[in-house]
Amino acid sequence: MADVPLEELQGKTPLEAADTPNMDFIAKNGQAGLIKTVPDGFLPGSDVANMGILGYDPGIYYTGRGPIEAVSLNVDIPKHKIAFRCNLVHIDNNRMNDFSAGHISSEESSILIQELNDYFEGRGINFYSGVSYRHIALLDEEYLDLECVPPHDITGKDIESFLPKGSRQREIQSLMLECSKVLENSKINSRRIQSGKVPANNVWLWGQGKRPSFKKFRDLFSIEGGIVTAVDLLKGLAKLSGLEAPDIKEATGFIDTNYENKIKAAFDILDRKDFVYIHVEAPDEAGHMGRVDYKIKAIEDFDKKVVGPVLEYQKNGKDVKVMVLPDHPTPCTTRTHTSEPVPFAIYYQGIERDKVMSYTERAVTDGHADVEYSWELLPYFLGC
Repeated sequence: MADVPLEELQGKTPLEAADTPNMDFIAKNGQAGLIKTVPDGFLPGSDVANMGILGYDPGIYYTGRGPIEAVSLNVDIPKHKIAFRCNLVHIDNNRMNDFSAGHISSEESSILIQELNDYFEGRGINFYSGVSYRHIALLDEEYLDLECVPPHDITGKDIESFLPKGSRQREIQSLMLECSKVLENSKINSRRIQSGKVPANNVWLWGQGKRPSFKKFRDLFSIEGGIVTAVDLLKGLAKLSGLEAPDIKEATGFIDTNYENKIKAAFDILDRKDFVYIHVEAPDEAGHMGRVDYKIKAIEDFDKKVVGPVLEYQKNGKDVKVMVLPDHPTPCTTRTHTSEPVPFAIYYQGIERDKVMSYTERAVTDGHADVEYSWELLPYFLGC
């Protein structure tokens, strides 16, 4: 959700340009500030950022993005194996045209993943279906030290200099080439092309690592709860930390997601437990696409369809605390994640207000909420 001032918005950020009365209410009537969610030395990823926001120091717990998502899919990672995040992508003339293969449906992608498994049967390579373009591949641990670049970081760029690098680079690049031949011959992609859709003509492997070991959330904070999300990364963090993560019908991780079902699931968790973390992917996807219009819509939908109902719920539960923040910036200009601090705001009945008047990147700099490290934010929120 966080971004930079844009000329096309007369120097405003998408958050400043969007109509966000509910988030403005939280900032105006509560406490606000800036928090750096990506620690120095880490790449600006949703894995590291969300891990920190949930109270886990990435320096202690982080082993890679792939294994977190593998956990969410109940994929067992043997000791001699590592898990890669596996994107279905569209590469055109050696350029990363679309890191999401046109936001391919989960139904189509599951068939493609099965076709890859059929092709590689008996070769010690296994693929597992996730949501839309997001999947998992298990390979031998000798590939652990490869240098891999997330595909959303290289949209529109020639892929040659961004292919996996390291002692096993020839083997991994050969594997990706074999995958492209399988996918190009798939009937699924033939139908997508005939329908004017972007074909998923390759895979992109990145984010590899071994299975991490987490302390349970209830042991760290003496409360229990859950995460409401459409994406496997957050579901993986939920399973590792002992939080529940229900499957949400029609939750897509894009601007067409079913907000009503997500809110219903969140309130169900809060009615039974202490804490819920509602994750919405749409602003991030819009940033990766460079679509300012989509991003503003995603922000306004989030404010109206998530934050609004949460504030109504809070009116009926006087002990409810609310915090809102992005996990990291995804500027529409760069179309990838950055490490700049993001705005957060906290509100509950009786909180000591500061001088912030609206919820934007610039406005919250007037706030007095002071937290240095991302993994200290949740304890601050719970205790303030």
